[in-house]
Amino acid sequence: MGQHILDGNPPLSLILRKSTRAKRISLRISQLDGRVTLTLPRHVSDSEGIAFAREKESWLRGHLEKRGEDQGIALGTRLPIEGVHRELVAGTGRRVALQSDTLHVPGKPEQIAARVQAFLKQMARDKLAAASDHYANVLGQPYSRLTLRDTRSRWGSCSSAGALMYSWRLILCPPEVLRYVAAHEVAHLAEMNHSSAFWDTVTRIHGPYAAPRDWLRQNGSGLHSYKF
Repeated sequence: MGQHILDGNPPLSLILRKSTRAKRISLRISQLDGRVTLTLPRHVSDSEGIAFAREKESWLRGHLEKRGEDQGIALGTRLPIEGVHRELVAGTGRRVALQSDTLHVPGKPEQIAARVQAFLKQMARDKLAAASDHYANVLGQPYSRLTLRDTRSRWGSCSSAGALMYSWRLILCPPEVLRYVAAHEVAHLAEMNHSSAFWDTVTRIHGPYAAPRDWLRQNGSGLHSYKF
């Protein structure tokens, strides 16, 4: 592992990594912290890899700009919940309360992020369970269990044993996007692939899916910028 700085405004920091398994040079931007990793096959020199990164500099800067700055969670933060930006404000009582354009969070300042995350996870579980139940009933095949994680590489998955996994950050998306991801993973109960038969199954249980899929592709990476 090494590091290199690409000159520019601002400078770009690259993490250089050699891999015996890599067959070609690749660049990867972490959705969690924005770090850029340049992976090189063993036979490729650092200078050759850096030249490759310079050729891709516009692409890198574009994706980093689209990702945006990391955002902490505190009172005053505007956080998308079901696709609507709500301001976090001080709450009273013991429970977090969702309003049309605000989220009321009681507790000490240092507890805000944890309380908001717990609220969102429970909300995500409720919404994803309801959507998964609905599409599984339409499909006529049950799933075995449902779990939530904070994954950076995928929004959901379905195992061969029928276990569904979702990113809890889907609750930040518009409801139709969350439902699409649920339909996508439930469809894998019938088709463990991405063949035309799979996409036909998604259409059958969900309906047209291009719009929510495109929304996720265009906006999904930004949802990882919120740091709890």
